[in-house]
Amino acid sequence: MKRLFLTIMLAVVTSFSQLAQANEVEILNVYMQETDSGWRAEVTLKHADANWEHYADAWRIVDGNGHLYKTRVLFHPHINEQPFTRSLSNINIPADQSIIYVEAHDKKHGWSKQRVMVDLTRSSGDRYHIRRK
Repeated sequence: MKRLFLTIMLAVVTSFSQLAQANEVEILNVYMQETDSGWRAEVTLKHADANWEHYADAWRIVDGNGHLYKTRVLFHPHINEQPFTRSLSNINIPADQSIIYVEAHDKKHGWSKQRVMVDLTRSSGDRYHIRRK
């Protein structure tokens, strides 16, 4: 009986954990383009935007130490526009920095655990593409 109870409790906790993760922002694609004024990024997000209290409201570019390069703030829900892509220009990433991360945020859950690692020395990778000048 105790084992059955523990099994049921584990299933319930796992279900709630999966639901919470399902409501986090998902980064579908990152496109980085090198320009004369730094980098330009286009990021495609998917999120179950529900209302003004629960929507994907930002994405950012950081390095492995958490140094922030730039943030793209999203000012309104995209309820009927999923997935959606937004860009950000004039991102100054030092020439010796080869790995960056794109992270996404929503008003209810904060910064998603899921992020995209971008290797600026490669032309593409898992969920990203790069175009050099």
